[in-house]
Amino acid sequence: MRFISSHEYDIFCRCMIAARKDAQLTQESLAKYLQKPQSFVSKYENGERRLDVVEFLIVSRVIGVDPCVLLSKVEQQIFEASREEKL
Repeated sequence: MRFISSHEYDIFCRCMIAARKDAQLTQESLAKYLQKPQSFVSKYENGERRLDVVEFLIVSRVIGVDPCVLLSKVEQQIFEASREEKL
């Protein structure tokens, strides 16, 4: 159940999930690296909670992806989705 979702945040969540999977990490293993419960990862991936900027930076670094590159992917997908909606 998504409590704080928007179309744009859904895209962000999908990008975060893809980055985690590309790094071959499970939610549980990522949570262990973050020293958080697995539910922390699950909740931000499912849109039940939002990551703040500092949390995003930490998660990005643990996953091994440049946060600027990840945000660029999010921005590009949001742009493409908005273009498709206008067609």
